[in-house]
Amino acid sequence: MSSAIENVIIIGTGCSGLTAAIYTGRANLEPLIIEGSLPGGQLTQTSEVENFPGFPEGIDGFMLMDNLRKQATKFGTRFEQGLIESVDFSQSPYTLKTASKEYKAKSVIISTGASPRLLGIPGEKEMFGGKGVTTCATCDGAFYRNMDVTVIGGGDSACEEALFLTRFCSKVTLIHRRDTLRASKIMADRTLEHEKIEVLWDTATEEVLADEEGFARGVKIKNLKTGESSELPCKGVFVAIGHIPNTAPFAEALETDENGYFIPKSGSAVQTSVPGVYVAGDCADHVYRQAITAAGLGCQSAIEAERWLAEQ
Repeated sequence: MSSAIENVIIIGTGCSGLTAAIYTGRANLEPLIIEGSLPGGQLTQTSEVENFPGFPEGIDGFMLMDNLRKQATKFGTRFEQGLIESVDFSQSPYTLKTASKEYKAKSVIISTGASPRLLGIPGEKEMFGGKGVTTCATCDGAFYRNMDVTVIGGGDSACEEALFLTRFCSKVTLIHRRDTLRASKIMADRTLEHEKIEVLWDTATEEVLADEEGFARGVKIKNLKTGESSELPCKGVFVAIGHIPNTAPFAEALETDENGYFIPKSGSAVQTSVPGVYVAGDCADHVYRQAITAAGLGCQSAIEAERWLAEQ
């Protein structure tokens, strides 16, 4: 069933999408947000956000997103639940389809974010979310106070997770497939110098091991040089091997890089090759991936959309 033609449809309700909604709402464009399976985005799973400007004492991630949502609603944003399955950007107005509904829009802002990448090993999904396997140290680190944990990965994210966990955990073992960290020098140095962190080089994680109650009790690891397998006892397994951008439904309509991130048009951070279609936040940014940069891109996309619509 087709509905009225919207001025602007925003896909996603993270920092970028809600900021875009605030700006387009204030411009009287009556934005419609299509929100997916995680309203508020990844920040709703974060306990404390300490680096968002204007909150010197920090703010709870869920509360920050709830405030943004209320602000967007105040300026006339409407919300509908659904997952975009396909789009047609070949002619205006543009068409977006969920499983049950078809939308038409003069302009579109895609702010679908990115999802944490998982290892795909036995036991990982079974113990994910409350049973010992997680992708967010800031969300779950405090649950592992005075326990031994592992962090899997070797980039900035893995080092940040490991360093954060030293606040709570008795020992943090960083498991990395290579013999050097891929993280920035400052993050790598901090990690390697920390007395609570031990690094296992050239090591793959093969399985998350469960206790009798189905909670993590350790991981099965393999030394990639010697081929030797062993078990490492731990109560928490923090997977930090990067993210997958949520761009699959748009991959045929818009340009993406080899990792699936949107590639904005040259000279713009948000404009795509399709006039009136914009991207913002972690689906187009694999470098910074911060709440404040996502919000900034949401602002840019909204102003660009507003100006483009005014010209039509």
